Amino acid sequence: MSIDLEVAGDEKAAARRAAELIAEAGQAAVAEHNTFSLAMSGGRSPWAMLAILGELKEMPWAETELFQVDERIASPGSEERNLTHMVLGLSMDHQAMLRPMPVTQRDLDGAARDYENTLPDPLDCVHLGLGPDGHTASLVPGDPVLDVTDRRVAITETAYQGHSRMTLTYPALATAGKIVWLITGPDKVEALTKLRAGDTSIPAGRVENDAMIIVADEAAAAGQ
Repeated sequence: MSIDLEVAGDEKAAARRAAELIAEAGQAAVAEHNTFSLAMSGGRSPWAMLAILGELKEMPWAETELFQVDERIASPGSEERNLTHMVLGLSMDHQAMLRPMPVTQRDLDGAARDYENTLPDPLDCVHLGLGPDGHTASLVPGDPVLDVTDRRVAITETAYQGHSRMTLTYPALATAGKIVWLITGPDKVEALTKLRAGDTSIPAGRVENDAMIIVADEAAAAGQ
């Protein structure tokens, strides 16, 4: 598997370039079928990217549904929730496009099935990040969620960094129209090398999709 790599000067430039690629995917999707389904991951770098997307005139917000790639099982408004930061990064108008993961329901497996039923198949575009340990979405090392093949949304069986998670699974990622990876920071060098090599010893290396592009800053792309 070969994944195209674009290197931007710093974290801000990488966030802008990733936002531009997502907006381009949005325009293509709207031209093809009048809607754009985008799933976004959490994390600090995507917050900047989301803010930039909110300002890009090329982004077809009126036709967009914004889904979550993953979410921590935590109370509404918690700083630990990806949704909390997504809401803060969006204008009031754009918040209406959000389709939050229902992680406060008592029956989480049922909630995952409910969310899966709301997902377009395929999603037009998925944004992914990369952890220093090689996780992406909440497909985390050693968790049975890595082996889920019959569902597009699932719950992790173990707590990761203090929280169980709801996450898109490999089948959901495999069918996406486009995957845009945004990878920044010097702590990602080793994991990025493994990702580009298709190293299945890390969860990110097991993502299969024919339309993937990586946007990395110079710190993460050192040695590439």
